[in-house]
Order: sequence, then C-alpha cells, then structure tokens
Amino acid sequence: MLVKASPKPLRWQRTRTSLFGRQVEIFAATGKLLWFLGCDRLRGKRDSKHRQRRADWLVNTLLDLGPTFIKIGQALSTRGDLLPLEYIRALSQLQDKVPPFSSDEAIALIERELKNSLHSLYRDFDYHPLAAASLGQVHKARLHTGEEVVVKVQRPGLEKLFNLDFQVLYQQVILAERLFHWTRKYDLESIYNEFRTYIYEEIDYIHEGKNAERFRENFSDSETILVPKVYWRYTTSKVLTLEYLPGIKINDKETLESIGINVRELNTMGIGCYLKQLLIDGFFHTDPHPGNMAVTPEGQIIFYDFGMMSEINSLNQAEMTRSFFAVLRKDTDEVLETLMAMGLVEELQDMTPVRNLVQFALDRFRDRPIEFQEFGALKRELYAMFEQQPFRLPAQMTFVLKALGTLDGIARTLDNQYSLIGCAKPFVKTLVVENQSGRGQVFGELTRQAKGFINQRFNRPSPAEVLIRDLEGRLERGEFQFRTNSPEIERQMQRIQLMLTVLVYACITGFSVLSGAVFISGTYPIAAFIAFGISGLSGFFFLKALLIFIIRDRF
Repeated sequence: MLVKASPKPLRWQRTRTSLFGRQVEIFAATGKLLWFLGCDRLRGKRDSKHRQRRADWLVNTLLDLGPTFIKIGQALSTRGDLLPLEYIRALSQLQDKVPPFSSDEAIALIERELKNSLHSLYRDFDYHPLAAASLGQVHKARLHTGEEVVVKVQRPGLEKLFNLDFQVLYQQVILAERLFHWTRKYDLESIYNEFRTYIYEEIDYIHEGKNAERFRENFSDSETILVPKVYWRYTTSKVLTLEYLPGIKINDKETLESIGINVRELNTMGIGCYLKQLLIDGFFHTDPHPGNMAVTPEGQIIFYDFGMMSEINSLNQAEMTRSFFAVLRKDTDEVLETLMAMGLVEELQDMTPVRNLVQFALDRFRDRPIEFQEFGALKRELYAMFEQQPFRLPAQMTFVLKALGTLDGIARTLDNQYSLIGCAKPFVKTLVVENQSGRGQVFGELTRQAKGFINQRFNRPSPAEVLIRDLEGRLERGEFQFRTNSPEIERQMQRIQLMLTVLVYACITGFSVLSGAVFISGTYPIAAFIAFGISGLSGFFFLKALLIFIIRDRF
C-alpha cells in the first residue's frame, strides 16, 4: 500500500506553545502589520500589486498563527466595505487552503473517542481527507450497515491553543481601548466575548450535532433544502459522523449551468431559505461560505458545517421583520424606527442626517445590486455618520451581517445583476398563501406585514401623490436647509490636526536628543539625563500619535 508523506506542519502545529510564546508571536505579527501599513501609507505605495503582496503576507501569517486567526481571517474575507479587494480575494483562500493533519493522528483520535478499533467502527475508511478546515478535517467512510458517511475529526491540541490565543487577544482588545479611545464605540470587548463563545461552541461536536438536527427539523418539509443526518452512535465532542451528501460547490457557476441548473432560481431559493431562517425560525447558519453549501444535480441546496449557528431573540426577530417589510415599502421612518429599536442607531436630537442616509440607501439600492462605485459614495456618508456616533453594532448583529454579506457574495457570483428584493418576493407570497398559524407571535407579525405589503402594492398611490407626501414630510422634518459644513472638510481638518501633533512631538524628540548629546559632550550629566528623559517621553507620545494617524488615515 502506498503511504503518502504527512504534510509539512505549520509553526503552531510543531512547537510546544506557551502563553509567553504566543504573546510574542501574536504581538509581533500585529506590530509588523501596522508597520507595513504605516510605511506603505507614508511612501505612497497604493498600487494593486503592492497591496496583493501585503495581502498574501497576511494570509500566510494567519495560517502560521493557527485556527483562531484563520477564523478571524475568514470573517474579514466577507467585509468588502472595510478592506481593499486584494485583501478580500487573498483572505477568501483561507476557506480552502488550510492544510490537513496526519491521518494517523485522526485515526488515533477516532479510536480513542469511540473506544473501538477503526475496522470495528467502519467497513471502509478513506485515509485521505475529503476536506480540511481550520478546526478539523473530514474523511469519507462506510458503516457496516452499508450507509455512506463522513467523519469529522477535530485537530489535536486545539482547545489548549484556543485558551492561549484568547488570553492574548483579550490583552490586545484592552490595549486598543486604552490607547485608541475611538475604538470604544465599536464595543470590541462584546464582539470578543461573542466570538470566543461561538468558537468554543464550534469545537464541541455534540453541540454541532444538535444544531444540525434542529436545522434539519426546521427544513423537514422542504423539498429544496437538504441537511445531513447525524449518527449519534459514532459521535462525541471531538468526532462527528454525518450522512454523506455530495454536491457541486454553490459558487461553481460554470458547472451548475452545464447540467441545466437555473442560477437565478438558485439565488431565489437561497435568499428565501435565509429569510426563513432569520424571520421565521430565528435560528440561522452564520457561516454560509461556498465550502459549506453545495447543490445537487436536481437543484437542491445542501448545507454543511453547523458549528457556528446563532439564535435571534423574539424581540429582535419581530423588529427585523418590520424592518424587512419597511424596506420593501421604502418606508424610511419605519426603517429608522426599527433600527433604533434593535439598538443599531442611537436617537439624536437631530435625526435628519441619519434619515437622509437611510432614504438615500433605499432609493438607490433597494431594487438592484450595489455597484462598487456607488458603494464608495455610500461608504463616505457612513463614515461621516460614524464620526457623530449615531450607529452601534451589537455583537450578535455582526453574525447576521456576516452571513448576509457572504450570501450576497455568492449571489453576485451566480448572477451579477441579481436583485435582493426580486429574490425575496416568492418568500413574501408564500407567507400570504400558506396557513401557519401555529408558528406563534413572530410568525403572526410576519404574516400581517406580508399582507400589508401585498395590499400596499395593489393600492399604491399615484407618483404625484407620493411626491407631494414626500415633500410635506421633508418640510415638516426641516430637511430643506443649507449645509454650512462639509464632512469631508471636517475630516481633512482632523487629519491636519493629527499631522501637526505628530510633527510637534517629532520636533520635541529631536531637539531633546540633540540637547542631551550637547550636554554629554559638555560634561553636564544631570542636564543630559533630563534631556534624554524628555526625549524618551516625547518619543513615546510621537509613536502613539503616529500610530493613531496611520490607523485613522488607513481605516
């Protein structure tokens, strides 16, 4: 039998890790990244090829740092609003480029967890993994009953590594909030706690099995959504055995079209599936990247990997329902009201700028995909709003946005002209037609909103009436006024102020060093000591101001 050589292990796999060692590795990588970004900014290197080299370095660094940082990279790969395109493309490779670990280690763990030999457990077992992820890898097998299954095996030593990494990450969160006060509005500590909870839940395969069963039950009546069955006899906290359901990767447009799959219908099916998860079930898959979704030759969607699932409480579910149908109706006031109810927008004395932004987004992007050039204009307006701090992002909502952002990316790959609202209409019609009164209060609200939306479509006022009502509303809110300030000018003034601060500290540092050198040569040790002390203190403030300037100017 031909035995393949084990893949070359990464640094975190081949060394005995300690807290101090991880601190050195993680802080060094963070400092190096900030240094690179700062140097590139100061030297004016912004071309695509240079950014691509930096992005490739970041991917390799995250891979070398281990599973915790691979997960962070995967989360960032969906944030096209924050990172350049080169970084998004490079980070998306983390979903496919994670190296497997030794099959011998996987088999030893299976036998230890299931307390039996491999041949007693499975009739056949494929030693070569089907796929490797940041937290484990999957092997195909066959039970003695003849059923084909996949066996998911956790990476050895994972929990110990997480314990160390999260200690270091917490130190970085605290340090960021102390040094950079503007980071406090993002509530980094809550996001850290939420991410930590989800990661530890994801490495508990019994928890994942229960998630899979619940998700399967939610779609038990669906003919278009498939979820693999859990084999509990062959499952522990570190080994998970599931039904084998092969399919075509959901973003493989060329293959899907070659077998006759209508990608537009597939988009409609996928959007409807997620609206059901968010608005009806309140239980949704938070990581729907192409590696976790596939399509059968018959056009059914298969879901994999249920380690990261999230629940939405009934209050937020009802508000999300109201917000969804308010977007369909282009009801700016109700969208804003629901955003405040969910805690995404803080109420200010003058809500006109925020209302204008919501109205702008509804008018421009409701019925068609957002073009990147237009998104740039929206992003500039959003940054102006963030400076006034009217927006907040609760930790749970980051997972909702991450899931929707990933799904939007898949939909664009299949059809770059897709419309979210167009894909959602069949879901709305289904709500009105079907009788599901047993679903409770949330579904009752959903049905009422759907019926109201249908009635509004049939009783739509004329364009002249809409224009007059809009004009009256804007007059009442006092939106017709001259702007005496520009967000762009304010940002430039803040940038100049930061530059002057850096320059002043640099001058003080340089002058103090020169003075100290003069005093030493003139045999004035006490004066030299004081001068060098001042230079050290001003040098610290210079570096801090420079770092703040680089980060704010970059992000």
